[in-house]
Amino acid sequence: MQKPTIAITMGDAAGIGPEIVVKSLADPRVHDWCEPVVLGDVGVLRAAAEQARVPLRLDTVEHAANAHGGPGSAAVLDYGNVDRARVRMGVMDPALGDAAVHYTREAARLALAGEVQGIVSAPLNKEAMRAAGHHYEGATEIFGEMAGTKRYAMVNLLGDMRVMLLTNHMSLREAIDKVTQARVYEKVMLGHEALVDQGMTAPRIAVSSLNPHAGEGGLFGREEIDEIIPALERARAEGVNAIGPIPADTVFFKAKQGLYDMTIALYHDQGLGAVKLLGFGTVVTLLVGLPFIRTSTGHGTAFDIAGTGTADHRNLLEAIRVAAELGARRAREHAA
Repeated sequence: MQKPTIAITMGDAAGIGPEIVVKSLADPRVHDWCEPVVLGDVGVLRAAAEQARVPLRLDTVEHAANAHGGPGSAAVLDYGNVDRARVRMGVMDPALGDAAVHYTREAARLALAGEVQGIVSAPLNKEAMRAAGHHYEGATEIFGEMAGTKRYAMVNLLGDMRVMLLTNHMSLREAIDKVTQARVYEKVMLGHEALVDQGMTAPRIAVSSLNPHAGEGGLFGREEIDEIIPALERARAEGVNAIGPIPADTVFFKAKQGLYDMTIALYHDQGLGAVKLLGFGTVVTLLVGLPFIRTSTGHGTAFDIAGTGTADHRNLLEAIRVAAELGARRAREHAA
C-alpha cells in the first residue's frame, strides 16, 4: 500500500523546531514510514541543518503530492514568510508566532482536503502567537477551529500508557471550575471512542480525582461527589468501562503498571507532571476527536537551547512514526 503523506510543521523559527525537524528527517527510517513534507521556511530549515551539521537536502515543492524524496532528502512547502535577518534564536518575536500559526492552519487545510494523511507539529511559542494577535491556548485549539469542532482532547503517549488532559493551558483556578459532570463525561466518552477506533474492544478508562484522597467523602472537597462520580456513572450506564475517581498520587503509577488503557488527568500539571516523571524517554501527544491524525512533541520551543545544535529530536521522530502508523491504519480502514 502507498505510504501516507505526513505534513510536518516547522514551528517557531526562533525555537528548536527547525533543528529537531531536520534531525528527524535525516533519519532514514522516516522514509520507510511515510512521505514527509515540511511546512515552513526553507531558508530557516537549511540554516538549522547547517548549524546542527545534519547532511540533509531540502527540496521545495509546490504541492504535498510532490513529496517523493528518499533518505538524505526532504520536501518543503516553502511559505517564505520569515525574515532570517531579524531572527534571534531564543527570542520571542510576534512575526515568528504569526508564521507558525500559518503553518498550523495550512497543515489542517491539507489534512481536511485529504492531501496528507497526518500532521506532526514542531513546537510553536504561545507568547509569540498571542503577541501576533492569535488568542488560542495553543495549536490544539487552532486545529479544533479548523475542523469546526470543540469536542477534542490531547492524549500523551508513553508506549502503552496514555494520559488525556481534561483541561490544558489555563490557570489552576479556571481548570478547577471546568471539572463539571458534562466535561468529565465528554472526555471519558471521547477517550473510549478513540481507543475503540484504535482497535480496542473494551478499553479501561481511569479518571483521576481532583482533591486529596478523592475528597475523602466530601471532607476535602465535593467535586468528586457532585461532578466526577455522576459523570462516570453515566458513562458506565452506556457500557463504558469508566473507573474512578482514583487519587492522583496513585492513579498514574497504576497506569504505568498497565492497569488502565487510558488515564484522564484533570489539569495540566497533574497529568504532565506524571508523564514527565514516568516517561523516561520519548513522549508524544496525540490529538483525538478530530477528522485527521495529529501528533506533536511533548515539549515546547526550548528557547534556552535554541540555536545551539544540542536539541534532542527523539520525541519528534517518534511523533512522525506514530502519525504515519495511525495515518496508514486509517487509510486502510477507509479503503476496506
